[in-house]
Amino acid sequence: MTLTSLCSDTVHVETRAVPVGSSTVLVRIWTPEDRLPGKVPVLLFHDSLGCIALWRDFPERLALASGRVVIAYDRPGFGQSSARSDILPASFIADEGRTVVPALCDQLGVGRFVACGHSVGGGMAVHTAAQHPDKVTALVTIAAQALIEHRTLEGVREARTAFADPEAFERLTRYHGAKARWVLNAWTESWLSPAFADWSLDDALAGVRCSTIAIHGALDEYGSPRHPEHIARITGGQKVVLPDTGHIPHRECPEVLVETICGFLANAS
Repeated sequence: MTLTSLCSDTVHVETRAVPVGSSTVLVRIWTPEDRLPGKVPVLLFHDSLGCIALWRDFPERLALASGRVVIAYDRPGFGQSSARSDILPASFIADEGRTVVPALCDQLGVGRFVACGHSVGGGMAVHTAAQHPDKVTALVTIAAQALIEHRTLEGVREARTAFADPEAFERLTRYHGAKARWVLNAWTESWLSPAFADWSLDDALAGVRCSTIAIHGALDEYGSPRHPEHIARITGGQKVVLPDTGHIPHRECPEVLVETICGFLANAS
């Protein structure tokens, strides 16, 4: 179901609510006026507290610069998609590519695509690329975690403490409404769970067959440059560490991020 359709001089933006299993998932699609023929779309996977709105203007920038359709969606339980009340299983990162992505692509008529994910969304993009080598033509990770690192867990603990402040938590409700408490717990309790202590992307990374780039901020508070090094080494891909950048490059240095991704995609096989 199409909810809104907006046009500017350079990009058409369409918002849809589509059924994915028992959930309704909000999807937004940016189509550049000067779309390049034959270029597959980019599918964005958001982070643990993310949603479409928190990508800000990055999807539009990427669509315009790359000449590709860019698609973002609120995962079930996040943003304006259906609420959830369950406890995420330890396999939730791998599960996204198995369950949500195929159903979403069927609903949107998407065949092949570039998988691009931020933070935990980067892990979901990796699993999606490994699970669907016939569909994913290139893989982009942004500030993705590849394994459990002390810095990552300390960052999650500090964030959990910070969101105990009502003002901080209220900012989260602006994007997730009544789902905000579930969203926060789904992040902090998953990553800090003993069941997650030995988690890594190694098996999925070993199954990636497409061109890959791992982008990371040098000042990322949730993971050292060890993460992009790990991703690039196992996949045989590229590593790019952005100086003076933290965990959210699409907010901190969107121009540099878009340029980096477009340069990679122009040469990706």
